[in-house]
Amino acid sequence: MANTPLYSRRRLLTTGATALSSIPFSPLLRAQEEAKELQLPNRTVTKGRIKQSVMGWCFNPMKAVELAKVCKALGMPAIEGIGSGDYPSVMELGLKIAIVGSHGFGNGPVTTDNHAKCKEAILKSIDLAAKIGSPNVITFTGMAETGISPEQGSKNCVALWKSVIGHAEKKGVNLCLEHLNSRDDTHPMKGHPGYFGDDVDHCADLIKQVGSPNMKLLFDIYHVQVMHGDVIRRLHGLKDIIGHYHTAGCPGRGEIDENQEINYPPIMRAILETGYEGYVAQEFIPTWPDKVDALRHAVALCDV
Repeated sequence: MANTPLYSRRRLLTTGATALSSIPFSPLLRAQEEAKELQLPNRTVTKGRIKQSVMGWCFNPMKAVELAKVCKALGMPAIEGIGSGDYPSVMELGLKIAIVGSHGFGNGPVTTDNHAKCKEAILKSIDLAAKIGSPNVITFTGMAETGISPEQGSKNCVALWKSVIGHAEKKGVNLCLEHLNSRDDTHPMKGHPGYFGDDVDHCADLIKQVGSPNMKLLFDIYHVQVMHGDVIRRLHGLKDIIGHYHTAGCPGRGEIDENQEINYPPIMRAILETGYEGYVAQEFIPTWPDKVDALRHAVALCDV
């Protein structure tokens, strides 16, 4: 393993998604040649039953196209959490965009003050996702607001999502609500104190109130473990509404190695048992000296 640090932990807090006027498609680059040029590890995915993606922000300041080449060399089919301006370059490599960003987790529909901006962002992201063949757009509840009761906040969220879900249905795109933990206050991306949708069962109830097959849950295994635990039982119980998964080690949101409490191979097998065919994205914050090797390790561990 190399000893030279490759990347920092800086977080791109939000990823704006703006419609692209055109997406150029060129012949796929040869993954083996790219791997030799960058001295990347050999292909790691051998089974491919879990379709793996990676969150680009975790590997900042590594450029999206460089990370995409790593994904390609490892045998990963997708990437996410990158700027929409980088979509054409990574798609030229043959990668898919697993989920498209929208309005960010801080200012969500829990308050009607945010509805206009959230609606505009979500609709643009749905159009973009449909254009590039991405199955999902992410959404969040936002932070709880003083003076807004839980009941009213829930109604506000459902009303906003109902106003856009018809467009998602028309375009064949899922709107995925991400559950986030509110317990960890040690780092701005390890936990989100004050987040309204910090109870995964509450999120599931909001999704059911929207009443659309295109309204889904983003089941973040790390956040569920922090808030609730009992991950396998929960993902089985929520299997009908799960549209996307994220990973990370717990506690600390580091690598999914032997130094944290979640045992990922049986979780991956449980995901397959539910019949899930979507993406599972690696969203850990690397701490190993060789960040690429950390990703390779995670990909191999989840390739069940």
